[in-house]
Amino acid sequence: MSGPPVIVYPPSPTGGRRVRVDGEILGLAYGLRDVAEFLRRAGMDGIEESDVERSALIEWRGGGPDMWTTGP
Repeated sequence: MSGPPVIVYPPSPTGGRRVRVDGEILGLAYGLRDVAEFLRRAGMDGIEESDVERSALIEWRGGGPDMWTTGP
């Protein structure tokens, strides 16, 4: 996977995480599938959920790829 830097922000209080690619917010993701879809729409063809989990291009803020809510 190559492309611009991707930032996945901490979970919001209502759930979901903002996803930013190359300075542009693409939307609110509720899981790895959503992040992969945003990246495909941004031109990163062939991205799968497993790529999202392990890509060095993705900066996970406030928790890794397994954290999607702020609650217990």
